Amino acid sequence: MRKLLVMLLLLSLSAAPASAALKVGDAAPDFTAPATLGGKEFVFHLKDALKKGPVVVYFYPAAFTKGCTIEAHDFAEAMPDFRAAGASVIGVSHDDIATLNKFSVSECQSKFPVAADRDRSIMKGYDAALGFLTPYADRTSYVVTQDGKIAFVYSSLNPDRHVAGTLKAVRALKAN
Repeated sequence: MRKLLVMLLLLSLSAAPASAALKVGDAAPDFTAPATLGGKEFVFHLKDALKKGPVVVYFYPAAFTKGCTIEAHDFAEAMPDFRAAGASVIGVSHDDIATLNKFSVSECQSKFPVAADRDRSIMKGYDAALGFLTPYADRTSYVVTQDGKIAFVYSSLNPDRHVAGTLKAVRALKAN
């Protein structure tokens, strides 16, 4: 039994990502995902969204959990400010689209879309997976510029500073 525990520990350490998140200046991985806005499903394409301005891509662990609900409410309240700065927002989690249809209406208040990353390919591409043993994303927020580069990264399971940080970053992009 002890040998098995040691092997599992070593396996978990070797499978851990080298970094917690992409860095400022890195190319943002393009992605396409099933998404919903106000309970209406569509296919979200990052490349298409970037044609209109910078995009905040934020990863959250699971719909309807306390921290994720707080974060969704905060982003919903700030959407007029994001729009004024020329930016859009997309939330990404492992939740299925049926769950996200409800979450997009109630917690996101139909103000921004959320995307389903059931196979975790998006969160893996953005180094935003919470670990290799869980389906959950780490709470990580990115601002992606129109040329597809990361302009801002913030990672913390506490939802309190994600909106303020991303909004400050998109305002700085607009000022330049």
